[in-house]
Amino acid sequence: MNILVTGGAGFIGSHTIVELLAGGHTVTVVDSFVNSNKSVLEKLEKITGKSVHFIEQDVRDTEDLEYLMEANCIDAVIHFAALKAVGESVQKPLEYYRNNIDGLLSVLEAMNQANVTKLIFSSSATVYGDADEMPITEDAPLKPATNPYGATKQMAEQIIGDVCKSSAMQAVLLRYFNPIGAHASGLIGELPLGVPNNLVPFVAQAAAGVRDTLTVFGNDYETPDGSGVRDYIHVVDLAKAHVKSVDYLNDSDEKVTILNIGTGRGTSVLEVINTFEKVNNVKVPYTVGPRRPGDIATCYASSAKAESILGWKAELSLEQALADTWKWQQNTG
Repeated sequence: MNILVTGGAGFIGSHTIVELLAGGHTVTVVDSFVNSNKSVLEKLEKITGKSVHFIEQDVRDTEDLEYLMEANCIDAVIHFAALKAVGESVQKPLEYYRNNIDGLLSVLEAMNQANVTKLIFSSSATVYGDADEMPITEDAPLKPATNPYGATKQMAEQIIGDVCKSSAMQAVLLRYFNPIGAHASGLIGELPLGVPNNLVPFVAQAAAGVRDTLTVFGNDYETPDGSGVRDYIHVVDLAKAHVKSVDYLNDSDEKVTILNIGTGRGTSVLEVINTFEKVNNVKVPYTVGPRRPGDIATCYASSAKAESILGWKAELSLEQALADTWKWQQNTG
């Protein structure tokens, strides 16, 4: 299939491109480099041995996006392009609503005009808020978002659902938990612009001396060691879920399919730090600080539905993800 990947130079997008090309798909990439670096494209070609068709463009340019879809005979769209930092979204809500919602609307409008009917959307476990039961299933009630980033994901899911009901469009909404790791080659990984917003890149930078110390936000949660528990999934496993979703849309009549993408296992912040130190034989300097407003104690997925529908499940371990992260961190230094 001919797949358009928006935001394809980013962390998850770049790993998904590797897996799409390995699966025999043809890929066209659109990215504006707001959250990514052009050097990723060269590295993708080195990893895959294939040229990557890339267009530097803002997805909010609807007319150009429609032309691009038609010119490249696009069969399906994987939409990653969005701003993604929770803390920043609180500081810059208008920027997040404008970018994330306008971007999605533009993609949907271009798809409609170009008669592209298959969409895979990058959603988030943030739509569940502080869930009442673990593991979280897709039937868990959605709770009002505590930040603009989460709100844009909730709105996006609603918009996509409404469009699918009123048209020939079909969509898979993938609710990610916590993607970590890097490609085994060490050539691509998560490259935060400025101070990392996610735990594992900060752990790696603290171990490498890029950061003086890591702050663990809270050690008094009702968890085994007092630190917050999350579901950390290797980005390569996550990327493979997108390829499975493309294949699924080819054979399915379902209008909207919602799937959790996680490991089904919760891991605490302190467990991540200790495992990183053990796997990579390095020291991670850290201090314990107060809880952050809005943080929850525990969040991990049930991915049984994804396994049943897609034939997908996470295969790579936490240890592998943290080893790959360290290899990537050393290459960025």
